Amino acid sequence: MLVFHYLHQLKLCAKRQTTSSTIKKLHAQLIKTGIAQHEPFPNTLLDAYAKCGFLNNARQLFDEMPQRDLVSWASLLTTYNHSDLPRRTLFTFHSMFAVDGLRPDHFVFASLVKACAFLGDTRLGKQVHARFALSSFCDDNVVKSSLVDMYAKCGLPDDAYAVFCSICLKNSAAWTAMISAYARSGRKADAIGLFQQAPFRNLFSWTVLISGLVQSGNGIDAFRLFIKMQRENIDIIDPLVLSSIVGACANLAVLELGKQVHCLIIALGYESCLYISNVLVDMYAKCSDITAANEIFGRIKHRDVVSWTSMIVGAAQHGQAKEALALYDRMVEDGIKPNEVTFVGLLYACSHVGLVDRGRTIFKSMVEDYGFRPSLQHYTCFVDLLSRSGHLNEAENVVNSIPFELDEAIWAALLTACKDRGHTQMGIRIADHLLSLKIENPSTYVLLSNVYAGACMWENVSKVRKLMTTMEVKKKPGYSSVEFGKETQVFYAGETSHPLKDEIFNLLRELDAEMRRRGYVPDTSSVLHDMEQQEKERQLFWHSERLAVAFGLLKAVPRTII
Repeated sequence: MLVFHYLHQLKLCAKRQTTSSTIKKLHAQLIKTGIAQHEPFPNTLLDAYAKCGFLNNARQLFDEMPQRDLVSWASLLTTYNHSDLPRRTLFTFHSMFAVDGLRPDHFVFASLVKACAFLGDTRLGKQVHARFALSSFCDDNVVKSSLVDMYAKCGLPDDAYAVFCSICLKNSAAWTAMISAYARSGRKADAIGLFQQAPFRNLFSWTVLISGLVQSGNGIDAFRLFIKMQRENIDIIDPLVLSSIVGACANLAVLELGKQVHCLIIALGYESCLYISNVLVDMYAKCSDITAANEIFGRIKHRDVVSWTSMIVGAAQHGQAKEALALYDRMVEDGIKPNEVTFVGLLYACSHVGLVDRGRTIFKSMVEDYGFRPSLQHYTCFVDLLSRSGHLNEAENVVNSIPFELDEAIWAALLTACKDRGHTQMGIRIADHLLSLKIENPSTYVLLSNVYAGACMWENVSKVRKLMTTMEVKKKPGYSSVEFGKETQVFYAGETSHPLKDEIFNLLRELDAEMRRRGYVPDTSSVLHDMEQQEKERQLFWHSERLAVAFGLLKAVPRTII
């Protein structure tokens, strides 16, 4: 009876993920009674430590075990996966045969596949898959479901589908992993088609479909499915799907829709959930309601790095550089370690108000104080900061020191600064270099054309235009949109067919006159076409953003966000 009592208590600890002190007390009692090393206690203890996330205790117990079997190894590997240490899972596996002469079973294979999925390592994942296929466990459906999930997370939906088709009895995990594989890779029709074929549809399968569509940029389709899910009365017992749909609101910048989802979150009682609060902060910031973002941030009791970073990035994007930097100082004082995204936001904030010295300090601190290796995005922000502030030579030196293959975005950032600052010779040199690369972004071609036009190098302008024609590169017409409730108005540059064009024109004329009285002089240098000065000013006057703002001022209720 005593044996069954201790086994039951240990299994409860693993199930409830209890504190280490509880497990240690049970462990001590087992040692006192002299049965700690008797089967099945070593593996049961190891499993309890593992599932509760007590890595050091699990590893110590594992090392002290007089005899280890496949269950012991599987428990240890699972511990590393649960502790977000997938590399250690794979590294430890190599010693399993060397130390104990054991070959992997289906539990070990499942742990290895999950580690590869976490890392997104296709090469290692395929090696594990090959070894599994040659083993005596090659028909195990649980491992196959894990392989489907791994290929899905590695962005290989066709490989995932090949494994999916080989599963004899497909469980819900296999179906949802395959639906997620299609949805995340942007194969919307395949994802929805497979979802409709699934023998069961629960909240989890709805969530992976909706989340995958949001991640692949199909936010509108995700919304339609979310509405359909609600009409089918799916009980939202887990808020993960809500975080995805709030993320869609943020990506689409649809404030009114975001507010409606926020109301649903409050009604369901999930507003206090940390990751829901975090996505709400991000959504309101991206939808230009920085006040609402700040209010939600202020109500979060236990903020994590995502909370702080969302608010820092939001403030930075709205030109509130001082507020963003002050938030960072408070974050560090609270003992929260910044992440890579935090530094992107900080460098962005410094860039848009010209805080060069502070930006240099932040970039240095990221490397020396926190040990981050700057990504290409960090370098791009730093180069943008130096360029905008006129430190073009230093910016070019930084570009030349970057230890990665450079993309066109960073060269375009430097070239834009040369154009804006009138550094013609440097601009021509960078433009020539860019022209030698394989450019994909249409806006980069337009930038090149503008730089050459600004230098009156019309032959080069013609060369760029011909290259755009040859490569079938088309610049999408500039537009700006403004939203009022369920209505969205889109304005294109130079548009003169709007029903309120007369009212818009009169308001723009009044604003233009008032701006000129206050010293405004139209900067026509960006209108790089061979035309008269008056026509260039007219081009600026009918800019799509001016049209959208004027329409917003005419239609919006005073003191609302446009």
